Amino acid sequence: MKSLVVSLHDVSPLTQGSCEEILSQLRELGVRQTSLLVIPNHHGRAPIADDPGFKRWLMHNVEVGHEPVLHGYFHQRSRLPGDSFRNKLTTEFYTAGEGEFYDLSTGAASTLLEKGLADLSFLSRKISGFIAPAWLLGSSAETAVRDHDFLYTTRLNSVRRFGSEDDLRSQSLVWSTRAKWRAAMSLVWNRLLAFRLASAPLMRVGIHPPDLHHATVWNQIRELVGVAARCRECVSYEKFVEKFGRPTNR
Repeated sequence: MKSLVVSLHDVSPLTQGSCEEILSQLRELGVRQTSLLVIPNHHGRAPIADDPGFKRWLMHNVEVGHEPVLHGYFHQRSRLPGDSFRNKLTTEFYTAGEGEFYDLSTGAASTLLEKGLADLSFLSRKISGFIAPAWLLGSSAETAVRDHDFLYTTRLNSVRRFGSEDDLRSQSLVWSTRAKWRAAMSLVWNRLLAFRLASAPLMRVGIHPPDLHHATVWNQIRELVGVAARCRECVSYEKFVEKFGRPTNR
């Protein structure tokens, strides 16, 4: 059966209220299992380790079937002196400074991964997936992710199971609401993409908390998810990846 993975990005104490409402509406559409992309210390202002209320909320959602995914640590990349035009275009225009793992060294990435895993160690299960903020994962940082025995990562246009022969090419539906023109372009692009993916084995839908508060965008998300959920199995990335690819010894 074809699969649908709905991922909820930027889950943190700063977005908990919106995330609660999004999950509630997804349940109404028949989506009871998602991948929750959790930020351990969102922009350095919301450490999960110091928030027992958020911990209880996240534990409950994991217990009812949602998958916790490590989604960076701060989710923020500081501007660097001497950044190239390409780096500025990628990390500032494309993602508004959120590309935390875009160009980290292996050592720096390892430090953040270890801190993130420690902060989420209150959960009753292992974290299987790491997804970089804005899907921007540099090669050095990816080495660190591999070294920490994550099962998988994803990028905007692919799903990678570590140890598998090949990536699964799969473009994620995702919306941008930072400007009116971005939202308008998102609506057109995702309508076309959903049509193109109708017969694909996997449909990926990436939701960000601000999407809930943009009526036109949220209505389209509800529509596309509702249609897909009626003819696809709704699973987490972890459940999908466990079935995808054959690990090798290389």
